[in-house]
Amino acid sequence: MHKISISLSGHQTSISLEHEFCDVLKTIAKQQNTSVAAIIKQIDDTRKPESNLSSEIRIWTLKQLLKTPK
Repeated sequence: MHKISISLSGHQTSISLEHEFCDVLKTIAKQQNTSVAAIIKQIDDTRKPESNLSSEIRIWTLKQLLKTPK
């Protein structure tokens, strides 16, 4: 597991993700010319309040991979 520390809406938080998800997030951020923090903020801004942020990040990452042409 890898911890990502980030500030969301002015509050410091940390998210635990498997290394593989972190690697994919970094790759997607580089491809989109943005930061991992910006992607996580976007996910956080659009998720339902009762949903788990780490789970939402995993789902978002998988969806991005499924959209990528092979």
